Amino acid sequence: MRSIRNLALAALALVPLAAVADHHGKKAGADAVDPVLAEVVAGDWRGDEAKARDRYRHPVESLTFWGLKPGMAILEIQPGGASWWTEILAPYAKRTGGSFYVTGADLDNPDLPAAARKSREEFEARYGAKPDLYGKIGVVNWGAKSKPLPKESYDFILTARSVHGWMRTPGMVEKTFKEFHDALKPGGILAVEQHRANPGPQDPKAESGYVTEAYVIEQAEKAGFKLAGKSEINANPKDTKDHPFGVWTLPPTLRSAAGSYDKNADPNFDHSKYEAIGESDRMTLKFVK
Repeated sequence: MRSIRNLALAALALVPLAAVADHHGKKAGADAVDPVLAEVVAGDWRGDEAKARDRYRHPVESLTFWGLKPGMAILEIQPGGASWWTEILAPYAKRTGGSFYVTGADLDNPDLPAAARKSREEFEARYGAKPDLYGKIGVVNWGAKSKPLPKESYDFILTARSVHGWMRTPGMVEKTFKEFHDALKPGGILAVEQHRANPGPQDPKAESGYVTEAYVIEQAEKAGFKLAGKSEINANPKDTKDHPFGVWTLPPTLRSAAGSYDKNADPNFDHSKYEAIGESDRMTLKFVK
């Protein structure tokens, strides 16, 4: 363990960390980085493709800003097929004596699509096969029709690039933020990463995938949260936010046609402009209960 830790810290010393700004606008130096967090981000179970995204998503800096601490009860919302954050948060919880949960397809929903059920089964099989690395991951039923999340059960809830999806279901945004507030222990943290729209009127369905900071803050505060800080860790000034297929025109999706399926891809679409931009401009917000 000591050698792994030393290697992780050495790697971090060679690569300058992006500034971590707290709510007073100060910067936290490398001495503020949790060494176990550094270990898991450098872990060899994370593939090259996942690690290549660190330059845009800044996992060490983001989680440090949000206030992740050893021993926390953590809930990740909608980890998705790639489960990029899961590969960091589950080993971190395991190594620090914490607990880790994710939301999964609502198995109590009689209308649950077979594909959603299969996706949950694949997730549980993937992470259940390596308990020594990931620990025991609890999967909580969650969706538009699900029962509320268990009350005052978590210290830290992370939702990454999900708000725009909830906006397409009436009432889902309000339901979601209220449940997050109720599910956190007093003083608990809600960490939000989201594609950031330019200030101004918000498309109520967020068809482009971009959402204004003002909208997210308003919804969280309506649910009872207090904004504890903003960070520009995941800002990308190159992102013009006017792409032909919304935010999904950018990496890592690189969509080349309308719709979400590979069969619609245009083989003649020039991705070079969007690859040069990189991943989306993102808000990084911290709320507390």
